[in-house]
Amino acid sequence: MMKQRIYITSSLLLTLLPVIALAAPTVASIQQQWSVCQYATLSAQKKNCLKALSQQVHTQVAQQQNKNADWLIWSGIVDSTLAGEEGGLTGLGLVKQARQALEASLKLDPQALSGSAWTSLGVLYYQVPGWPIGFGDKDKAREYLNKALALNPDGIDSNYFYGDFLLNTGNNTEARRYLEKALKAPARPGRELADSGRRKEIEHDLAQLEQ
Repeated sequence: MMKQRIYITSSLLLTLLPVIALAAPTVASIQQQWSVCQYATLSAQKKNCLKALSQQVHTQVAQQQNKNADWLIWSGIVDSTLAGEEGGLTGLGLVKQARQALEASLKLDPQALSGSAWTSLGVLYYQVPGWPIGFGDKDKAREYLNKALALNPDGIDSNYFYGDFLLNTGNNTEARRYLEKALKAPARPGRELADSGRRKEIEHDLAQLEQ
C-alpha cells in the first residue's frame, strides 16, 4: 500500500502556529517544525511556514546573544531554506544572513550538531550564484563539504549534499557512491519526517544519474 503524504493546509497552519509559539522552542522542536515546513506543507504555504519559523529562531538567537552554536546553525538553515522560496534580491539577502550565522557558529563550536554548519555552508557555496551576483564558490563548497564528512562520515546529510555537489559538477561516478551511502545512512531518532524527505531527494538524484 502506498503511503499518503500528509500536507498542512493554510487554515491548519494558522491554527498550529499560535499553539507552537506558547511553548519555549528547543532546537529539537525547531528541527521538527522545519521538517514540517519543508516536507509536509503545501507549496503555497511553505513560505509563510518558514517565515514564522525564522522569527522564532531569530528570537532565540537574540535572547542568547549569538552565543549558542546550535541556534545559530538552525538560524542559517531556516534562512537559507526560506531564501529558496523567496528568490531574487530578498533571497540573496537571506543567504548572506544565513552565511553570517553559520560562520558565527563555527567560531563558537566547529563540531556543533555533528558538523552541520560545514554542511550548510558548503551547500550555500555551491547553490548560490558566483560573483558578481552572489558569493558562490565551488572550491569553498568542496572544502566545507569535506570537513562535514570528516566530522560525520556516515550521516545522511553530509553524504547527500556532497553527492549532490558532485552531481552538479559532473562527477557522476563519485556522486553515485556518496548518494548510495546517504541512502543507507542510519535513521535519526525524532527526525523521521526529515529522513523520509531527504531520502526522496537522494532517490531523485540517483534517478538523474540513470538518465
